[in-house]
Amino acid sequence: MNLFESFHDGFQSSRSKVALSVPEQDRQVSFGELDLLSARIANKLNGLGVKPGERVAVQVDKSPEALALYLAVLRAGAVYLPLNTAYMPDELSYFVTNAEPKVVVSKKSQVDVFTKIRGDSGVDFEFMTLESNASGTLLDDISSFGEAFETISRSDDDIAAILYTSGTTGRPKGAMISHGNLLSNAKVLSRQWGWKSDDVLLHALPIFHVHGLFVACNISFLNTSEMIYLSKFDAQMVLAELANATVLMGVPTFYTRLLNEPDFSGELCRNMRLFISGSAPLLEETFEEFKERTGHSILERYGMTETGMNASNPLDGDRVPGTVGLPLPGTEIRIVSDQGVNLGVEEVGSLQVRGPNVFKGYWRMPEKTEADFTVDGFFITGDLGKIDENGYVSIVGREKDLIISGGYNIYPKEVELVINEMPAVNETAVFGYKHADFGEGVAVAVVKENGAEITDSNIIEYCRDKLAAYKIPRVFIYMDELPRNTMGKVQKNILRDKYGS
Repeated sequence: MNLFESFHDGFQSSRSKVALSVPEQDRQVSFGELDLLSARIANKLNGLGVKPGERVAVQVDKSPEALALYLAVLRAGAVYLPLNTAYMPDELSYFVTNAEPKVVVSKKSQVDVFTKIRGDSGVDFEFMTLESNASGTLLDDISSFGEAFETISRSDDDIAAILYTSGTTGRPKGAMISHGNLLSNAKVLSRQWGWKSDDVLLHALPIFHVHGLFVACNISFLNTSEMIYLSKFDAQMVLAELANATVLMGVPTFYTRLLNEPDFSGELCRNMRLFISGSAPLLEETFEEFKERTGHSILERYGMTETGMNASNPLDGDRVPGTVGLPLPGTEIRIVSDQGVNLGVEEVGSLQVRGPNVFKGYWRMPEKTEADFTVDGFFITGDLGKIDENGYVSIVGREKDLIISGGYNIYPKEVELVINEMPAVNETAVFGYKHADFGEGVAVAVVKENGAEITDSNIIEYCRDKLAAYKIPRVFIYMDELPRNTMGKVQKNILRDKYGS
């Protein structure tokens, strides 16, 4: 079914209940208001000629209206394409050219950017604006559109969203995520985490990301539970709202920053039943310090853009630090050797997953899709993992050198391609280093052209207009040559071992 249908009955029966509490705006939005606004936006999209399966690209700041737009796209049977607000014009141009959206919604400040992209790409999209204060052309005449909208029927296999994830070649891939993928994951997680209608989620995540949108919001919508909806993570705002919430979802950075607050205590967490962490590795010392300070064991889970959530530590039972828990019901996880042999207990190998949560493939990249799935239908995640005697999964490394910084995925090749364009640079190797706040940061080893002069500031300035800020390196190492093996391959493991801690 259309994912929205699984939300709608609850919206109808809980119309007066608060869906979103927005303390920064001293505002509350009910499920009835969210339902009404999403119906009107769906009618507007329909009036623009948006047909089922066509893409709607969205690069806006977090707001209740942005969530209504997400719901409207689902209702209209279109495909939701969320874009990180930090993406730069070159990145946006690629996404638009590749996805060919029918509609693009962004901020007024991006009008010139998307006007240029439309001219350069030849993609004829309708452009509308949406600001965090509920202004913009998307909403200008919205009251003139109908209050009812009959949800467009979609099958489990129809695509609900496309999320771009960077590739090792530097070319981002659009992961096609179906209605069935999203619904199955939301239902399983609701059961595994004991979600109830009276839970209150403290939501401080971005909503252009699997974690903040498809995990946090979909579970809340499915259970018609309230969200305390913050525009971003701010430790003081989170501390002020903790007593009003029962669940917090965050990246490890959230928890390290809370622990840095002198006023953070178990008393502030008295109404909390669950702290969930994901999107990046949670350090064992963070787990232990948090438990000692609050009495709560953080529940760590494991997922990725292409699969949603795959594993979780249990709600009831041992939450083992350093692991991501047990495979979720319906999801199979196996560890495989380079030769394709299933490995045993505690043996490290390629982590592969299969289940109803796993995406349908990469948009317009059939060869890449085929390469990333085994003949028996397992998705090759690119992570290195192991499974202990109790079935708990641990992620021990990444085959593709992925860097996860503050919950965001960064592929080194994408950054290397940009820096290598600089005239003073001969070659580079980008790798992750241990960062107390973000889990990992971005470092780069640079080999300069003979006689060339280049500084850290030169590289940062060059990257600023070409890469999202979180992708720009902050640690620089200058070398005469990069370490290589006998086959000439750069040995990033040596760089990580020497400079990564």
